[in-house]
Amino acid sequence: MSIKTTFAVATLGLALALPALAQKKYDPGASDTEIKIGNIVPYSGPASAYGTIGKAEAAYFKMINDQGGIGGRKINFISVDDGYSPPKAVEMARRLVEQDEVLFLLGTLGTPSNTAIHKYMNTKKVPHLFLATGASKWNDPAHFPWTMGFNTNYHSEGKLYAQHILQTKPNAKIAVLYQNDDYGKDYLGGFMEGLGDKAKTMIVAQATYEVTDPTIDSQIVTLKGSGADTFFNITTPKFAAQAIRKVADIGWKPVHYLNQVSASVGSVLQPAGLDKSVGLISEEYLKDPTDPQWANDPAMKEFFAFMKKYMPEGKIEDANNAYGYAVGQLAMQVLKQCGDNLTHENVMKQAASLKNFQVPMALPGVLANTGPNDFAPFQTMQLIRFDGKAWVPFGKLMEVQ
Repeated sequence: MSIKTTFAVATLGLALALPALAQKKYDPGASDTEIKIGNIVPYSGPASAYGTIGKAEAAYFKMINDQGGIGGRKINFISVDDGYSPPKAVEMARRLVEQDEVLFLLGTLGTPSNTAIHKYMNTKKVPHLFLATGASKWNDPAHFPWTMGFNTNYHSEGKLYAQHILQTKPNAKIAVLYQNDDYGKDYLGGFMEGLGDKAKTMIVAQATYEVTDPTIDSQIVTLKGSGADTFFNITTPKFAAQAIRKVADIGWKPVHYLNQVSASVGSVLQPAGLDKSVGLISEEYLKDPTDPQWANDPAMKEFFAFMKKYMPEGKIEDANNAYGYAVGQLAMQVLKQCGDNLTHENVMKQAASLKNFQVPMALPGVLANTGPNDFAPFQTMQLIRFDGKAWVPFGKLMEVQ
């Protein structure tokens, strides 16, 4: 082989190698060895029951790192506390983006906190992914192309309960308790839309509470006094447990609907009293670790093993731990799709390109689907009723918009 031929072959080889090398693209927060992910949850304050979600996510990424990471890169999961305080959430988001330089935020919790950082994250063009809140505003790619939720939509969930009431108790007298912020109003708006023109006559009483209130006992007494026989309970865990307990203690026996974000057996129903929780109606889209039908499910067995090894202090019966684990699973799918192109833009592009992905901890048939004009990964729900030990599904899977 001549020198010219050898040179030509070497040049060709280099040319073929260059595209592979060029495929590696990084923004701050990613490198050949690491991916930085930021997380904001309330480890303290009135919604501290949700703090276990952040702990479960941290444990999940510890497991991933022990398995070699993702694409040979270790996850550096930086989780901070905002105390469920919007101003603190802003402070923490700035720290994570500007000082820690994370590749993206994952699973930031709460409608008020995420509302406070919504514009900031989109101005910075840093992915604000899989928010632990189901507010309908997160599905707005036209105006906020860097923000995507995780939970099923609060507005749609409210409509689902309204439709069930119209089908099963069309003459119901309904009382509603809701948190006085965007979270509570989003649920209420969907519920009233679901009832339609009948909302004016069917809803006989409404009461609100502030996250700083010590109890909601007086609101429950007032709602009972309205003569309502149906109760829609739109509350976060601390207040949900109080409401369930007070409803039972004063002898009020309405058909009781509880929003999904407080449907955890471990963090809500056990503190309230399992006997006082019998008959509660809610919805689910993820597998419930307390449901015996999943006892031999491979994905659930993996979750149980994960809890035993990586989060032994956590409660299996607390659905928030399964939730954090599921968020980790979907984040891993997005990172797998990213490959070596770990830029803010590509992370967001891949998050918006999920096609019929079955998150192992999601109910069979509840598939993650997103597109450039649809930032709501899950739109299928299952109604459930608590039997004193576990949530029992009833009816069919329902897809709601």
